[in-house]
Amino acid sequence: MVATVKIAVLGAQGVGKSAIVRQFLYNEFSEVCVPTTARRVYLPAVVMNGHVHDLQIMDFPPITAFPVNTLQEWADVCCRGLRSVHAYILVYDICCFDSFEYIKTIRQQILETRVIGTSETPIIIVGNKRDLQRGRVIPRWNVSNLVKKTWKCGYIECSAKYNWHILLLFSEILKSVGCARCKHVHTTIRFQGALRRNRCTIM
Repeated sequence: MVATVKIAVLGAQGVGKSAIVRQFLYNEFSEVCVPTTARRVYLPAVVMNGHVHDLQIMDFPPITAFPVNTLQEWADVCCRGLRSVHAYILVYDICCFDSFEYIKTIRQQILETRVIGTSETPIIIVGNKRDLQRGRVIPRWNVSNLVKKTWKCGYIECSAKYNWHILLLFSEILKSVGCARCKHVHTTIRFQGALRRNRCTIM
């Protein structure tokens, strides 16, 4: 049986996190912004280089704070399952400084409250709306340098509207989770090889 990879997608209102998920799953994009008011769970199966990966993608509405314990997590319907995922995708709008501050806060709260296993739980920072980069508020190099060197997280910029780097994002997630779980270098190399060939199919 294939283990299910649980992924949480978090971000402020209007950053396009739901659009990223829908583009990945259904290859569609809507110009109409519909606020996420409840947790949405998707259960796709992905084939990468002949290997099947069952995913549980949870699209969360904006949360005021990351739950500090399991009791708080399950007391709030919007936060259920948030502390037990295998990877976090934190999305911000490259044209909105406040949305970056939001994921900065959430990331810090994740590190402070998920004491056990946090170091093995990948966090990928995603700058969405690359198609609007003329309105960028923080230089890409500054963000990339901060995220990769200081935060020790993955960093990807994408455009949900034009389906740019969406596949790369979820391929990176699979690689990150695989590297975190494996104990042998050879397994990591196989994941990296899978990304270079870029063979990823939604079932």
